[in-house]
Amino acid sequence: PADPLSPQEHGLDFQRLLDASAYKEMYRQDMIRWGEEKRRADPGFFCRTAVEGAVQPVWVVSDTRRLSDVEWFRDVYRDAVQTVRVVATEETRKRRNWVFVAGVDDAESECGLDQGVAFDWVITNDGDEQSLDQQLETLVRSLRGRL
Repeated sequence: PADPLSPQEHGLDFQRLLDASAYKEMYRQDMIRWGEEKRRADPGFFCRTAVEGAVQPVWVVSDTRRLSDVEWFRDVYRDAVQTVRVVATEETRKRRNWVFVAGVDDAESECGLDQGVAFDWVITNDGDEQSLDQQLETLVRSLRGRL
């Protein structure tokens, strides 16, 4: 969105804000603060922005972070919504170079969906490719059956 505090207005590299780099970490808390201000003013702001102009019969909305996001999609799209949580153990995450940062990784933007959501699907991604493939195939079959 074209907002005075958006990454574009600050000359930030949006693509680099999406990866797990030192660049992202440098701006992460400011962007979280900006996002929280937008959500306080309008809980559906980011959800509406994400779907604006979309006409596809099936969407995959990745990386929702808050209960208000899930509630917005459920309120607007009702039974068409299927929620999927992807989990990995802390050990697996550390092997993938994740390092806990207090004040960031324990903030709502990172763990707001750890409680209070009954997910339709929970996919485990701990590095077992065969298991992951089986879980995803089951999910895809179910979704195709709903079309």
